[in-house]
Amino acid sequence: MMRLKWFNAREAADLGVALADQFAAAAVPLTEPVRGSGGKRKEQTSALEQLHERADREVRPLELNFYQKARFANSFKWKLIENGVESGVADGVTQSLIVHLSQGTASAAPTAARAAGAKDPRNAQILLARAQKAFKVGDNAQAADLFDEFVSLVPGRPDALNALGGALYNLGRYQEAEQRYREAIDIDPEYADALFNLAALLQANPGAAEPLLRRALKINPKYPGARAMLGLMLLSSSQEHEAKAALRKALKVSPRDHVALLGLAHIARVEGHFDEAQSLLKRTLEISPKMPTAWASLNGTRKMTTDDRDWFATAQEIAGGGVPLWDEVQLRFAMGKYCDDIKDYENAFENFRRGNELLKSVAGRYNRQAHASLANDLIRVHTGEALASITEGGSTSEKPVFVLGMPRSGTSLTEQIIASHPAARGLGEPDYWLRAAQAHHDEIRQKVLDLPARKKLAEDYLRLIERRFPDALRIVDKTPTNSDFVGFIHTVFPGSRFIRMRRDPIDTCLSCYFQNFSTAQSYTMDLADLADYYRTHQRLMDHWCKALPAKAILEVPYEGLVIDQETWTRKILDFLGLEWDERCLAFYETKRSVTTASVWQVRQKIYRHSVERWRNYEKFIGPLRGLRD
Repeated sequence: MMRLKWFNAREAADLGVALADQFAAAAVPLTEPVRGSGGKRKEQTSALEQLHERADREVRPLELNFYQKARFANSFKWKLIENGVESGVADGVTQSLIVHLSQGTASAAPTAARAAGAKDPRNAQILLARAQKAFKVGDNAQAADLFDEFVSLVPGRPDALNALGGALYNLGRYQEAEQRYREAIDIDPEYADALFNLAALLQANPGAAEPLLRRALKINPKYPGARAMLGLMLLSSSQEHEAKAALRKALKVSPRDHVALLGLAHIARVEGHFDEAQSLLKRTLEISPKMPTAWASLNGTRKMTTDDRDWFATAQEIAGGGVPLWDEVQLRFAMGKYCDDIKDYENAFENFRRGNELLKSVAGRYNRQAHASLANDLIRVHTGEALASITEGGSTSEKPVFVLGMPRSGTSLTEQIIASHPAARGLGEPDYWLRAAQAHHDEIRQKVLDLPARKKLAEDYLRLIERRFPDALRIVDKTPTNSDFVGFIHTVFPGSRFIRMRRDPIDTCLSCYFQNFSTAQSYTMDLADLADYYRTHQRLMDHWCKALPAKAILEVPYEGLVIDQETWTRKILDFLGLEWDERCLAFYETKRSVTTASVWQVRQKIYRHSVERWRNYEKFIGPLRGLRD
């Protein structure tokens, strides 16, 4: 049975970003797609060879599952494009990399069984025993070879086909593994092991995987791991209620299932039940006392004090004990938060710096030129005149509301205030518009998208948000990357409203530096990069404020909102065409899931101590000083 990995799809995406940065830096300018070894230039071949070698060292040993490999490939491709590689070339390089990683390493040399005359059925049991032994010790290449020989000699054995699928899966040969699992299920539709393994392989497609898991659980309600996997699958689809039920059932079967415990802790935290989350994390730590993820997560459930010094000492011990990079990163950011909470600002900054330096070692550098070039093209295409000349948008709906701004600029607070209104809901941070911009990458940098394409985008987006909240009058989307594409979004929904959050630039950037963001946001890991990103972001936002009709965009100062909450809340609701409702002032009481970095903050009454927080770190801010000029 496969080993279920805990929430490392993000790490797979981060690896894709890191490899793309390295490839783009190593390769000469590419102008033609990579089609095959005969058509590649010498320089391309060298860069690809280096890429494949690094992938062999850093990616292949991780044995990415189907979903993780998809996330890895997608991040790799779009990071190449962001780094200036043409989309056709990016497609070719990505395909080359995935094909390379999918190739098995099984030896072509005859096995001992073959040499001994394995065609004789009398050798079948010896062959099977050898295959099982190889699989048990982790020699997946030999196991795949031996299992394949066995099933050719003894067809109709679902257990052998399932085992062969497992060996192929571990080798990254996912299509072959899927075929073998399906063959096993065809022979025995009630074979729970094969159903579970196929579901794990297909977990990137919940629609295909979920029925398989449910079939496995119907056959064996206590099947190890199946209920927890179902819960995580439902959680990834934002079905928190159903996920919670599945994870709780998993714990009834196996009270020490750490996957289920961590899943429930995650749900409790995003729902604002921090005491419950802490209790679940402590149960996890009773099973694995120094589990880095659980230990670091304890820090995110409350504000810490000097009474938590034992937590900090253990975190230091774990971080210094040779843990994997990703585990140390989580611990460093948690330790930084602890030190900030107790006002030990020098040690806080040092831990945040260490966490960011570790991330930079795998993320590569933020591409300042690529970001500036994107901004230049979008500004040039989506002028005020161009936007005003559009007589028909993709939709006349006024339902979408877009809260814009840098991460950590108050966007989550504003979303929570609006979502506290009975006629409004908060969508969080879907990546719909980023993916739409990627799909139309070349077009939107050259012209306003044509009407049929805009209508299709509008239909798809409305279907997405209305499926979540069918009765809401306003639905808030606060994805940070939407700020880049405001003009593009406005051409699709000219009746939508945009709220631009503005916060002190140093407070904003320093707060970004103190968050353990995805390596896709590599600009957050270096103060100089943050300063550059902020300037380009501000240039784009200033343009959108001038180019859009005045009624389409409202600027809200974070400092003004926290100092005079009611005045600005009234302005926001009036701008959105919503009647006044007192519940928006008590936003911290609103029961909803919040999955952003502000999950704890939006559950508190409004506070002002984050205003000019940067002064606690004044001697460390370096490149950020110029942002106030």
